[in-house]
Amino acid sequence: MSGGIGTRLFQGQQLKQEMRINPRLYQAMELLYMPLLDLQQHLKTEMAENPFLELSEADVQQEVELAEEAPEASDENEIDWEEILLDGFDAGGRKAEYEHQEYTAPTAVVTKDLQQVLEEQLHLLDLEEREMRMGEEIIGNLGADGLLTCELEAVVSGLNAWLWKVGKELRKRAAAIEDQEERAAEQEEVEALLTPYTVEEAEAVLERIQTLEPAGVGARSVQECILIQMRQAGLEGELPYLIVEGHFEDLVNHRWTEIGRELGVTPREVQEAADGMVEFDPKPGRAVSSDPEHYVIPDLIVEKIDGEYMVFANDTNLPRLRISQAYRDVARDKNKFKGENRDFISAKLNSANWMIQAIEQRRQTMLKVMNFIVDRQREFFEKGIQHLRPLTLREVAEHIEMHESTVSRVTNEKFAQTPRGVYPLKFFFSSGLSTASGEDISARGVRDKIKLMVEAEDPKKPLTDQAIVRLLLEDGVKIARRTVAKYRDQLGILPARMRKRV
Repeated sequence: MSGGIGTRLFQGQQLKQEMRINPRLYQAMELLYMPLLDLQQHLKTEMAENPFLELSEADVQQEVELAEEAPEASDENEIDWEEILLDGFDAGGRKAEYEHQEYTAPTAVVTKDLQQVLEEQLHLLDLEEREMRMGEEIIGNLGADGLLTCELEAVVSGLNAWLWKVGKELRKRAAAIEDQEERAAEQEEVEALLTPYTVEEAEAVLERIQTLEPAGVGARSVQECILIQMRQAGLEGELPYLIVEGHFEDLVNHRWTEIGRELGVTPREVQEAADGMVEFDPKPGRAVSSDPEHYVIPDLIVEKIDGEYMVFANDTNLPRLRISQAYRDVARDKNKFKGENRDFISAKLNSANWMIQAIEQRRQTMLKVMNFIVDRQREFFEKGIQHLRPLTLREVAEHIEMHESTVSRVTNEKFAQTPRGVYPLKFFFSSGLSTASGEDISARGVRDKIKLMVEAEDPKKPLTDQAIVRLLLEDGVKIARRTVAKYRDQLGILPARMRKRV
């Protein structure tokens, strides 16, 4: 066209790949993470939907053995759930020497359902399925305070380890497809969904999580937590924000003069800015529940029998499942095992076997974790909280040969009934400090010592942080004054000058 603007229309296609993994694989993970009450309801639902499952009063060994019969009802292209879920896992027997526990009544404990609140918000975001999976994994690794309990790299590593395990079976299944074109398409899709996650992807999803309520969740430190809240409050660039961003260590130690010199303001202005920071919560997860009292049934029971601490799974109230005898006979009948009947029976039988195996895996995993905790924390069970030893998720993960992030989620919202009361499993995990004798003491035990000291102090002459340091040193505990201040703050104890009474 002369004298005008030429235009051309182009039509194209954009290919988009989405991560689609069999929902049963997700379900396998969730079953392991479920608290006892949720698991009870889940099993009732499964029984209603799967005719191959029925209640049994017999020993569960019967159900576990049925996994060997499953191949009769399956073909070479079906997923081997046993291999995926129980790789290297010995189901073993269910009954221990002393395992004859009666039903334990619900016990009132303090708990916070932060994970559920955040996941509900997460599902409202415009996220791809791949991003959603990463978001759920990050949220699962948040503590009750709303802060991330492990490095982001560990979250990525744990999720990639799961993808690798799943990938072995998915690749095998894709390779077994006879049609060449269909096989190539399936293999391409499998490789796309098994693409390992990167830390950059996790960072992007974490930023989205940090926009959720309560403000400050998903932070990797107290400093980052407060900065998130300040940004949402519109304080970015103002004096309080600059103090937290660039002088957090000085802020914690009340070095007003040093901060003022660096920022060109008076120490009084710095102190006034610091006083206004009390509105920001360093543990935003605590604000989720207005009613702190909920009722739970302990997942595990610790009892002292003949001088030894024994660990039992409190699963008396769980439905005992087995494969229906009637449907087992149908599955063995090759004449009926054809066409649509064959597909239906194969799917339901596979599902039933998977459920029975997965329940046993959950049980065994939790017993492994709690037995290790009991062995490590024996002095706590004997003498009390001041004798609680340091314990990390990594130590447990190495012992039971699982990833650290998986252990974090397995122990989340799980409770143990012990001779000293009902405790969340997270209670037994704590960093440590050295004593004069060279032994380690749990930070939680030190906090309890500080609490007792403050309760016994003279209100007219309250103990300063330095005085508490000296008293702890006399007790054999070496600790810095700033650490005492941190623990005192965690206990909700005011500084000495604010505790003083005339």
